[in-house]
Amino acid sequence: MPRMGKSSEHTAGYVSQVSLIGRSQGAVKQLAGFRKQHHTVPDAVNATTTAFLGKLCAAELAEEGEQYYQRAKAALGYKRADLALEVTSPTVVLTARDFTLEIAFALERDDPSAYGIKRTLHSLRRSDLVESEEFNGLFAAVFSGIVFALAQGVKVEAVIDAVEARPAGDALRVSYPSDCRHCVLAVAGVGAEVICDGTTLEMRFARDGSPRELVREFAAVRSAFALTKDRVLAGLL
Repeated sequence: MPRMGKSSEHTAGYVSQVSLIGRSQGAVKQLAGFRKQHHTVPDAVNATTTAFLGKLCAAELAEEGEQYYQRAKAALGYKRADLALEVTSPTVVLTARDFTLEIAFALERDDPSAYGIKRTLHSLRRSDLVESEEFNGLFAAVFSGIVFALAQGVKVEAVIDAVEARPAGDALRVSYPSDCRHCVLAVAGVGAEVICDGTTLEMRFARDGSPRELVREFAAVRSAFALTKDRVLAGLL
């Protein structure tokens, strides 16, 4: 991904890869491949039901992948050699000269009768694309999160302890499950939350936006986190 402001050199020491993430959901029984007379809705997530989903979503997946292929080709002036589409249901990968887009269908673990679609944009090889009208039009209202792969990882407990050690009434808040497998950070007055699981850090926004919109929102949220002097928290963003 492109540089994201004055502290990008600082961030680079902690981050190995940056991706934009978009998510949506649907009901398995609404997929084109589902036949009510012959199929039953999954009630668990395992290898068998995942393979079943791959067959059910093949038409939708191929259609969306083809749409992005054609739209990227038209919007960015690509030629045949500049992009390739690989469909292996339940995933599709569009590899373009300047970026990679992955689309994946998966059953929802909390409700296997539903599926989720995850769209991941990564390996952006031109920083100026983020400001390109054509590029942002291609991905308008698609993404709601920025995910950072942490180069060396961080202890979730250390992040939680750092936030809880701050003065009472502080704008920075943290929530987490009892096993501390992840934590969620939020800043009062900032419309985003940060989910840390030790190996990745996801900044999740309240609404979907284009790549340019998310990068600008990221800058605002990072400014809020930069106010902290704690080494663990300051190092995250």
